[in-house]
Amino acid sequence: MTKDFWIAALIRAVRTIAQTAVATIGTTAVIEDVNWLVVGSSALLAGVLSILTSIATGLPEAGGEEDE
Repeated sequence: MTKDFWIAALIRAVRTIAQTAVATIGTTAVIEDVNWLVVGSSALLAGVLSILTSIATGLPEAGGEEDE
């Protein structure tokens, strides 16, 4: 696992965190109804899962393998 791998994995994780946060926020009708604890914990969990998936399957952009 090279420096390029960790950079690519971190970029993927940040994107996943952002996507999860937007999706979780989007489930509420009004911004005041957003449960920020749920948003944060869901997004953080998604980021951790993204890193673990990158470790398990590799990243093509870092010269690794990827399951398709």
